[in-house]
Amino acid sequence: MYQKILVPLDGSQRAEEILSHATKLALQFQSTVVLLQVVEVKIGPEGVEFMPMAGGSVELMVRSLEENRKLTEAYLNKVKSRLQSKGVDAVVQVAFGSVVDKIISVAQRENVDLIAMASHGRTGAACVFYGCVAAGVLHRIDRPLLIIRSRGAD
Repeated sequence: MYQKILVPLDGSQRAEEILSHATKLALQFQSTVVLLQVVEVKIGPEGVEFMPMAGGSVELMVRSLEENRKLTEAYLNKVKSRLQSKGVDAVVQVAFGSVVDKIISVAQRENVDLIAMASHGRTGAACVFYGCVAAGVLHRIDRPLLIIRSRGAD
């Protein structure tokens, strides 16, 4: 039923709460889990702005993006190793851009059968401020979506 399961993570323990659910499904259906983390990059009227960096040269920005990619891959590879130790086939992907847009584009490109993610449970002003990734994906995706509400603290 589910050959590929996309699991977007943001590096937090709260986001990782989806992993037990994804692991059970992957073992049951012999699925491949695609672990994704999106490094948010804004493209606006002033050009490309890497979120963790305020200003600086293009060379510095490229170096910063590359360093961030390596750190992100290292994190995802640790999660991948944990899944593989449980018998789950997993692959790692890092994307740059808008979080919701990249989750959707990776889901389509990889032809995943399910997106499994944790919602941090923010509402109101916090939801607007943090972008409500789960809600954004929910309203725009064209395939099954498993969302669990994460209540744990980071």
